[in-house]
Amino acid sequence: MEELKKKLFRNQTTGWEEVNEEEKKEINEVSKSYMDFLNKAKTEREFIKRAKELADSNGYKDIMTFETLKPGDKVYFINRKKSMYLAIIGENGVENGLHIIGSHVDSPRLDLKPNPLYEDGGLAYFKTHYYGGIKKYQWTTIPLSMHGVIVKTNGETIDIDIGENEDDPIFTITDLLPHLAQEQMEKKLKNGIDGEDLSLLIGSIPLKDGDKKVPEGVKLNILNILNQKYGITEQDLTSAELELVPAFKARTLGLDGSMIAAYGQDDKVCSYTSLHAMMELEHVKNTAVCILSDKEEIGSIGNTGMESHMFDFFISEILNKLGVNRPNLLDKVFCFSKMLSSDVDAGFDPLYASVSDKTNAGYIGRGISLNKYTGSRGKSGASDANAEYVAWVRNVLEKHNIRYQVAELGKVDIGGGGTIAYIIANKGADVIDCGVPVLSMHAPYEVTSKFDVYSAYKTYKAFWQE
Repeated sequence: MEELKKKLFRNQTTGWEEVNEEEKKEINEVSKSYMDFLNKAKTEREFIKRAKELADSNGYKDIMTFETLKPGDKVYFINRKKSMYLAIIGENGVENGLHIIGSHVDSPRLDLKPNPLYEDGGLAYFKTHYYGGIKKYQWTTIPLSMHGVIVKTNGETIDIDIGENEDDPIFTITDLLPHLAQEQMEKKLKNGIDGEDLSLLIGSIPLKDGDKKVPEGVKLNILNILNQKYGITEQDLTSAELELVPAFKARTLGLDGSMIAAYGQDDKVCSYTSLHAMMELEHVKNTAVCILSDKEEIGSIGNTGMESHMFDFFISEILNKLGVNRPNLLDKVFCFSKMLSSDVDAGFDPLYASVSDKTNAGYIGRGISLNKYTGSRGKSGASDANAEYVAWVRNVLEKHNIRYQVAELGKVDIGGGGTIAYIIANKGADVIDCGVPVLSMHAPYEVTSKFDVYSAYKTYKAFWQE
C-alpha cells in the first residue's frame, strides 16, 4: 500500500529529507552568495549596478557596442539604471522563440516626498510616501537606512547610502507609547498608523547664532550638514530619488540554519537566482533572456516597468544585429516564446492558516512553486497558463530532478495578487509564474527557505538549457 501511495500521491514532504551532505554544502554556498548580494543591493538602482558588475565579469557586453550578433554572444541593456535585460544568443533561429525568465528588482519601501524636510517640536523630519503594498505599522520603531541619488541641475549625481555601516547613523519612525495609545489601539489595524504619520526622525540639534535662537534651527542645522557633506541645498531634494529601507542585514534564520531572513526578498530572491543561473550559461539552443524589471510593486508602469516598450526595443536590437529583422518578426518571436515569470509565492504560514487552502498552498522547503494563475477572486487580472505549457515545465523540472509544487495565492475570495506574467502573455508567449514561497511577504523582514532558493537557481538554469 505504501508503494502505491508513493507511486500515485504527489510528494508533500520537505525537500530537506532528500538532501545529502554534498547538496547541503552547495545549498549553503548559493544561499551565502545570495545573502551577500542582498546586503549590497537593497534598492533597484543598487541591484542593477551589482548585476552589471557581475555581467561584465562574466563576458557580457552592452548590446549598443555590437554591430552584429552571432550565437554565443552575451549582451545586456540597462534602462535608466533601474531595469536591465540580458541575453545569450542561441544556436536556433530566433523565429523559434526565446526562453525568457522575468523577475523584478523593486520592493516595498518608503520614498521621500519631493519637499521632505520640516521641523516640529524641536525635531527635524523627512516626510515620506510609501511605495507598494505595506502594512504601515510594521515600518515604525525599526532601524531604517537611506539609499538613492540626488541629481543637481548641473547634472552632477550624488550617491546616498547612509545607515548600513556600523559607524553610520540610522533613522527611525516613532510610535505612540502604550500608556497613551488607548484611542490608537481601538482603531482597525490598517488605520493604526496613517500614511502621513510615516515621518522619518533625522535630527534634534539646532544651529545657533551666538546666544540667539534661530527659527527652524534644527532644520537649518540638517541642511547645513547636508550642504557641507554633499554640497546640496533644500531645493536639490526636489530632484532626488531617496528611499528608506530596513537597515537589517540578511541573516541565516533558525537553529538548524535552514532559512534566510532579509528585506526585499520579494522579488530579489528570484532576480538573484535567475541572474546567478544565467552567469553559468555558455551555449544555449534557444536564445536565453533574463529580465530584471522595475515598478512591479506599483503596476509595472512607467518607462522602467514591464509595461513600457523598452523590452521590445531590446529584442528588436537583437533582431537587427542578427540581420534577420523584418516587419512583424518581433510579434512572431514573442508568439513562439516560453517564459517563467519568476516572482515569489505566498508561503503557507500555520499561524495564519485560515487564509490558505492547505491543499493548494506553497510551502517553504518543498521546492520551487508554480502558480498556473494569479489574479483575485474569479481569476480577475490573471495570466492563466495552458495545460500543455504546465506539462512542458513539469517535464523540465522532473527531468532535472528538481523539487516543485503547484499552488495558488490564498483561498478564493480572500485576496490575490499579480506579477509581470500577463504582460508577456499578452504578447503571445506561453507564461507561468514560477518562484520561491515567502513568509511575511512585503514586511520589512521576509523569510525564505535555503532549499527553495537553491531550487529556484536549479530551475532557472534547467529552463534555459532546454
